[in-house]
Order: sequence, then structure tokens, then C-alpha cells
Amino acid sequence: MSRSTFLCAAAVVCLVGSGPVVFAQAAKATPATPTPAQAAASKAKFVPLVKGVATIEMIEGGNKPVGKDIVTTLKVKNTSSGSIGLLRIDVLWYDKDLKLATGASEVIRRAILPGEIVEVTLKSPYKPNLYRSQYSFSHAGGGIKAKGVKKFTE
Repeated sequence: MSRSTFLCAAAVVCLVGSGPVVFAQAAKATPATPTPAQAAASKAKFVPLVKGVATIEMIEGGNKPVGKDIVTTLKVKNTSSGSIGLLRIDVLWYDKDLKLATGASEVIRRAILPGEIVEVTLKSPYKPNLYRSQYSFSHAGGGIKAKGVKKFTE
């Protein structure tokens, strides 16, 4: 008997012997009906990014001097119907003569979904005679219309 015939015979014996095992595992692998929690988790949707002017609500958390910096905290809620991509927040500080004294910028690199609340911390170098601050918002698709609130709407 030649080697090629022996090899073919061995392959046939292995396939016939392992057939029931393979089919038995396939029968167990059939998915059952998903539970409501699994069904809700699997229905993730892509929310397209806003192009043009997006709307947000913001709550100012206050300004605190920390070391050689002045730290500003903000909470921002997306009130647009789409996601906001690459939200950029700038804070500019003016002195008593209303001349630009210092500033800081922060970019949120992930998309903010509709209704999502994000907390942002801005650190500006501290300068004496800081009097007033001003915020500027923008995103990858255009501008932002911001509304200052004391409490977020539902």
C-alpha cells in the first residue's frame, strides 16, 4: 500500500470519527432568544454629528486659585439633536482695565451624545488683578449656541 492511499484512508477515518462531535457542538451553539437586557444592550445606534450650530447648556462651577493656576470647572449638557464632535472650550481672563490677561483651552476629543453631561476643568495661569472671564465654544462642525443655566432641564 502506498503512502498516499494510507494518508487518504486515515483522513476519511478521522472525518467519520469526528463528525458526530462536530455536529453535537453545532447543535449547542444555536442562540436562544435574547433576554430583554441583552436586546437593549445590542441596540446601540450611531448618532450623526451636528453640522452647523449646536446648542448646549452650561453650569459654571466656580473659579478657584490652585497653586500658580486659576481652575475653572464647567458642566456642559448637549441639548442638540445630534452628537457634538471635538467640543472646544476657551476661557479668557481680563484685568480691571479690560485687557486680556490670561486664558486656557480644553478640547473634548470624543463625541458628546444628545442629553449627555460632561464636566470640564480649565487651568489658566494666575495673574494679579483678574477681573472678568469670558467663554468661547466651538466644535468640529461649526459654532455653539451656549445657554447658562442654574440647573439642567430634563
